[in-house]
Amino acid sequence: MKKCSAVIALAMLCASVVTASALDRKVKINNKTSYVITEFYASNTGTENWEEDILGSDVLASGSSAMINIDDGSGYCKYDFLAVFDDGDQLVSANNNVCELAEFDFTE
Repeated sequence: MKKCSAVIALAMLCASVVTASALDRKVKINNKTSYVITEFYASNTGTENWEEDILGSDVLASGSSAMINIDDGSGYCKYDFLAVFDDGDQLVSANNNVCELAEFDFTE
């Protein structure tokens, strides 16, 4: 009986670890371009507009990285990313699964 209870407890612990990691929507954004990222947006895939600039007054210099919390409380995993660069160019990456993605590279 004790052995059965221990197995059930272990199974529940493993399930909660998987659930907790699936809810972690933090993604390391790597700027592997030769330009500064002045704005970064992440919006649910399929929405018509971008949310607020996640960087705010900060920028992401060439060769730099930043840990971004993508979680907007919606529970969605699929997000589109938009980077705006200091030369005015924009780069969109669609349909990123932030529940599984640990890092994302912006490249030229």
